[in-house]
Amino acid sequence: MSKTKRPSAEEIILYEKDPKTKIATITFNRPEFLNAPTSDARLRYADVVRAASVDNDVKVVVIRGVGDNLGSGADLPEFMEGVDDPEKRLRELKVEGLDVNYPPKGTFRNGATISGWYANVQAGNRPLQELKKISIVEAKGYCYGWHFYQCADADLVISSDDALFGHPSFRYYGWGPRMWTWVQMMGLRKFQEMVFTGRPFTAEDMEKCNFLNKVVPREDLEAETTKYALACARNRPVDTVYMQKVFFEIYKQHQGEYMGSLLSAFFESMGSGVAADGADDLDMMESIDSGLAAAVNDNDDKFPPDFRLSKKNRKKKN
Repeated sequence: MSKTKRPSAEEIILYEKDPKTKIATITFNRPEFLNAPTSDARLRYADVVRAASVDNDVKVVVIRGVGDNLGSGADLPEFMEGVDDPEKRLRELKVEGLDVNYPPKGTFRNGATISGWYANVQAGNRPLQELKKISIVEAKGYCYGWHFYQCADADLVISSDDALFGHPSFRYYGWGPRMWTWVQMMGLRKFQEMVFTGRPFTAEDMEKCNFLNKVVPREDLEAETTKYALACARNRPVDTVYMQKVFFEIYKQHQGEYMGSLLSAFFESMGSGVAADGADDLDMMESIDSGLAAAVNDNDDKFPPDFRLSKKNRKKKN
């Protein structure tokens, strides 16, 4: 995938609004690649969320994915291309063309600069935290990685009963930039289980954690999401919603939401210093050239079927 032309950000992140209902919809549109956003798409996502936050025509933002899944995370091969191409990093950081010399390999700042960027709303990882409108995620199929971020940051999550939640990074790297928020949403005991086992949680698991507002059969998902969106849109005026969201944002900052994002980004920056226990350990950096997807898939088979990340692998008996 890294050697082929990727869709534009506008093709991957679709946006529309209905001023009559005051409901806007953001749609992830890359189903052939499990709705993985490129770096440009994440930047567009942040811009679109900020636009909806300002727009007087919008009171509710629904977030959904095309196809069978909400999404399985960011375009990791594209991210890794930036390891050897500083210009790609500068473009993502929005400083391209400003005579900036990106920190060289071997410095802490080489990795920490981009990891720290992921705590910034403009980077497209946590823009829902500052959205002053009501956000509703329609979760289905894979809800992994970057898409898991959106579920945790949303105000409401309506899920199909076949959805799987988590972060593959717990298997191949060990960290996720939004961990502080996830432990708050799920509770310490269950989130520790997700981190230490690396297993994905089902919709049933996540409903028990109070992570989800409603779980319905897949065929009822869109109608149920629409019902919630219309109820929110018809409730209180936009000014009231704005004030409600300020209240909840202050509460989240009191709980250290942004601090936690910076903290987990710092630890993720230190991942290159982790020593493997043995030759069988999955090493993300060493697996890139040989095919990370294949390496992760092979690693998946080491775990019990209900602990596996892949829907296909979960169907295997051993």
